[in-house]
Amino acid sequence: MSSLLATFRSSLGSKYLMAVTGVILMLWVTAHLIGNLQVFPFLGGRTAVNDYAVFLKSHPGLLWTSRIVMSVVLLVHVLTGIRLARGNQSARPVPYRKSSTIQASMASRSMLLTGLCVAAYLVYHLLHFTLGVTNQDHFHSREIVAGVERHDVYTMVVLGFQQPLIALAYLVAMVLLALHLSHGASSFFQTLGIHHARYNGILRKVGPVLGSVIAAGFMSIPIAVWAGIVTLSGGK
Repeated sequence: MSSLLATFRSSLGSKYLMAVTGVILMLWVTAHLIGNLQVFPFLGGRTAVNDYAVFLKSHPGLLWTSRIVMSVVLLVHVLTGIRLARGNQSARPVPYRKSSTIQASMASRSMLLTGLCVAAYLVYHLLHFTLGVTNQDHFHSREIVAGVERHDVYTMVVLGFQQPLIALAYLVAMVLLALHLSHGASSFFQTLGIHHARYNGILRKVGPVLGSVIAAGFMSIPIAVWAGIVTLSGGK
């Protein structure tokens, strides 16, 4: 056990841990996106989203296991990222005189900042849509289906994104997520030693493309609410 901990505490071990937890989080984000896109009328709208919510709540073991696992993975990812950033800073205590000499993209230089900002937004997002601590009038939306009352997640989402500040915060968070993924997804291959002169160019594009697609998918929801594509009266 001590040798395993020592491995993860090393610089290389920490990078492997960042890569593995990053992939798990990216898969979770992708699955979350697929579920969220059901708000669009052509993907099921109100019925599909609320049925999905009922399915999750009817399987509390699965729901809470995934929540606990993802919380642990996120915490490990954040703490490991902070430790790596501190290690890099201590290894180079004197900053470069000219930033132009640093061969690094804005996404790679801002990984810690974008990651912490996205994590902070995630806390608010959970307080809003999952726990109902904020905007309780949205959270307590209900609908009756076949004589049974259930949580109206669809209405909650629409009401939330009709608020300019909530929608704007969401859009900004997704831009930061895109920046974070644009470097993180590509660096995964480098961390695991997956590289070849013929394919390196393609591998470097994986992160930016994947980050842009995922962020665009999430951003399409508040934009659709504001554009009148996803409405309170729709999706039935």
